[in-house]
Amino acid sequence: MPSTPSMIALGIIILGIITLVSISWPNRRGAPYWPTRLKKVESMLTVANVQPGELVYDLGCGDGRVIVMAARRFKARAVGIEIDLFRFLWCQFLITILGLRRKVRVVYGDLFAKDISEADVVFCYLLQNTNDKLEEKLMNELRPDARVVSNTFLFSALPQIAMDGKSGFYVYNVGVQSEEN
Repeated sequence: MPSTPSMIALGIIILGIITLVSISWPNRRGAPYWPTRLKKVESMLTVANVQPGELVYDLGCGDGRVIVMAARRFKARAVGIEIDLFRFLWCQFLITILGLRRKVRVVYGDLFAKDISEADVVFCYLLQNTNDKLEEKLMNELRPDARVVSNTFLFSALPQIAMDGKSGFYVYNVGVQSEEN
């Protein structure tokens, strides 16, 4: 039977490996976790003209701040997609204790593998190379009147309908692009 100190050391090593995988896996699939300031989230939701009852998706929802604010302040329904298990579980806990289960849900998995066709507004704070890969999915799956809000990074083929240069976010409308083609 292994001694208690060696079991503790093994536990610490396993916990360290789990933590490293948890931190590095989302970076490989989209972006590192970097939360957006709440004031900026509110500004993004306002500029995107989120209306009560609309369905807001947050691709890579992190700690859930966008989906929670969309539901609480803007009376929207919201779906977060998160690939990091710890953040996914945190969001599940958060929406439960805030009593938002009827308006907000969080889906665990890869944003590229999830259907986003029902979204009225899509939020993302990803890396530029991830936005480049995501652009085709947005154009293929979203309805013509859907809006896309990107924090910091651009989409090259989607036409911008608004931007906040000071805060660094951009709002796009999928339908403008499809009308031009």
